[in-house]
Amino acid sequence: MNMALPAHRVETTLEQDGTLTLEHLPFQAGQQVEVIILPYSGEATIGNSYPLRGLPVRYERPTDPVAEDDWESPR
Repeated sequence: MNMALPAHRVETTLEQDGTLTLEHLPFQAGQQVEVIILPYSGEATIGNSYPLRGLPVRYERPTDPVAEDDWESPR
């Protein structure tokens, strides 16, 4: 059973051309990992998917009918 675990993000600087050394990773010997290397852009790469989460909600006239003229009904 392959259970997805959260990603572990590390930012580092290469000290030698073509060589990258990572230490103190939260993985055990023998555990398979996937490594994806991207150049650092200086901007946050993970955006906020829910920018309004936690903000107060205010309803204006919550009991007023909505699109009342768009409905056809026998009168």
